[in-house]
Amino acid sequence: QVHLVESGGGLVQAGGSLRLSCAASGSIFSSMGWYRQAPGKQRELVAVVNRHGNTNYADAVKGRFTISRDNALRTVYLQMNSLKPEDTAVYYCNVYDIQNTNHWGQGTQVTVAS
Repeated sequence: QVHLVESGGGLVQAGGSLRLSCAASGSIFSSMGWYRQAPGKQRELVAVVNRHGNTNYADAVKGRFTISRDNALRTVYLQMNSLKPEDTAVYYCNVYDIQNTNHWGQGTQVTVAS
């Protein structure tokens, strides 16, 4: 059974940094990534990384956020720098397991104060 544990959210001032982590267990994972959902908005892709380290970012976060993963630890990270108030959202870890089944974390709140 796949289990995801997210950590690292919190409150930060604009221009600050946060690092999110998502530890996965129960399978081998192909794609691992982060989505976010702000109040009143749809959930959107933030960044994704495959097992080979190839990455894809939303335009809104390019140059500020960096996604990485440790395959041995089955953990995906999201380093968020130069945070803006519009980055405020609940951030969700998302992974695809070896059977190509999609799994979501419980979400972690990121709040950026202006």
